[in-house]
Parts: sequence; C-alpha cells; structure tokens
Amino acid sequence: MSIVADHTGNLEEEILFLKKKHNAIILSHFYQNEDIQDISDFIGDSLDLSKKAQKTKADVIVFCGVRFMAEVAKILSPNKTVILPDLKAGCSLEESCRADKFTLFKKKHPDHMVLSYINCSAEIKALSDIIVTSSNAAKIISKLPKNQKIIFAPDRHLGNYLNKITGRNMLLWNGACIVHETFSEKEIIKLKVRNEDAKIIAHPECPENILNHSDFIGSTSALLKYISKDNSEKFIVATEPHIIHQMKKNEPFKKFLIAPGSDGSCSCSNCPFMELNTLEKLRNCLYDLSPKVVISNELILKAKKPLNLMLKLS
Repeated sequence: MSIVADHTGNLEEEILFLKKKHNAIILSHFYQNEDIQDISDFIGDSLDLSKKAQKTKADVIVFCGVRFMAEVAKILSPNKTVILPDLKAGCSLEESCRADKFTLFKKKHPDHMVLSYINCSAEIKALSDIIVTSSNAAKIISKLPKNQKIIFAPDRHLGNYLNKITGRNMLLWNGACIVHETFSEKEIIKLKVRNEDAKIIAHPECPENILNHSDFIGSTSALLKYISKDNSEKFIVATEPHIIHQMKKNEPFKKFLIAPGSDGSCSCSNCPFMELNTLEKLRNCLYDLSPKVVISNELILKAKKPLNLMLKLS
C-alpha cells in the first residue's frame, strides 16, 4: 500500500526530488493531464515510451498512463522497477478481451494467426502471434501471406479500418475504446459546418462513421506530425483531447477544436482511466515505489515473443 506523503512543500519539487533519489524516469502518454505531461521526462505513445525507457540507465520507470502500457514497459525492461500512480488505471479495450474467453475463441479458429493491438493485457499478448500498433499494423499485415487467415483483437473499429485499407477480411474480436465511441457524427458535422475551414483528424479507434468524415486518420504520433505538416490553421480533433496540449505547444498559432459527443459537449471524450493518475498520486508512488507492475518471468517471455516479432517486421 502506498504511503501518502504529508508534505507542505511544492508538489512538483517533491516529485523531482524523489525522481532523482530513486534514479527514476517519468513517462507520460499523450492522453494524460497537462500537469503530468509537463513534469515528465518523455511524452509519447505507449510503445515509443517503453522503448525510450529501455534505453535509459534509470532503475525505476514511472508510467503515467494505463496498466497495459506499464506492462509493456516491464516486458521490455524486466530488470527495472515499473510503477503506476494508480493501479486501477485500466483500459476498456483491455477489459473487453479477457484471456479465458479469448483462449476459447482462438481454439475455435485454429487455422488463424492472431494479431493483437498493443492495447491489451500481457496475457493476451502471450496468446498472440504478433503485436501491432495503430502506426505499424497496416505495414505488418501487408507482409503476411494473402491467404493467411487472421484474428484481430481487441479493437473492432481499428480492425475494420485495417480490413478496409489492406483489403483483408480479418476476423474481429468485439472490443472497443469507450473514449473513441463517444464522438457523435451528427455533432461533428454541425461543428464542421460552423468551421468550414477546419480539417477533421481522427484516431483509427474511432467508429467507421466518424472516420468517413475525416481528412486524416492516424495514430497519436501521426496526428501530431500531420498538424505541423498541413497548411490548415484549424483542426477538429477526434481522439482523447489531452493530446491537444502537445498540439498547441507544437503549433501555438493554430486552433484545435475537440470533437463533441452526442450532447454537443467535449468533456465526455476524456479518458476516465487516464484521469485516475494525478500529480499527488505520482508523488505518492515515488515515496515507496508502489504500486509496482508485477509480471511473472514466464509471462514476460511469452508476451515478449510477439512484441519482438512486431519490432522485427516494422
């Protein structure tokens, strides 16, 4: 159990002091709150952050994101201590695909190769042949034999998008991200009418009806690159809105509008799991290096195999 700090000093100063004391590195996903992003050593998508942490000499990795992201960091850096500010920071995609049910599903299709989106548990990774990200999935799929039957898990929207752009007919697990399912096609169209000069950019975890209206579809990193390369001055952003913090830093003179939900509001697209992490919890977890991400050596070896194959193919 974490010991709650009883300090009256500056919170950010405490975090930096404890980080130095434990030779720790702080990682923040693009979807974290702005104050966490600003105090982190690296900000990025889940795989990129874990790869960067792997190359450092840090003894401790503090992963400000959700549980599966911290698990990837532990799999790639098994000798480092990996902690998460709030162990309850899960993911709807991860929760939609439990290992027991997926094992039964896999057994029903023994002639299928399993491609799993990185947004899944270590147990699902261990049941997979190759792990993919939203950045490299299409490239990896294109390298597989055309007649190879494929199960894609856990995101049906990303799987459907990949089927469309690769011409495949992958068998899709019925999972989805609650954040990307909140966007309203009707409200986005209304926002676009009011901002005709804005381009709609979307993450491929969005449902097809949202992607059909998008000028650009890509991973978090790809979205950030696009807004800098494109000449447009205004963008409607259909992904978790905390990424806009980095967009504004990169392009301070451009305008970014949050894609709305069915009630016309933008607050519904905040990830409730990411929001469980706070500066206070970040400070507290650094006091006693808890809660730790613990994965058995056997599971690490099984989950690392499809991750390594992904890195080889991408």
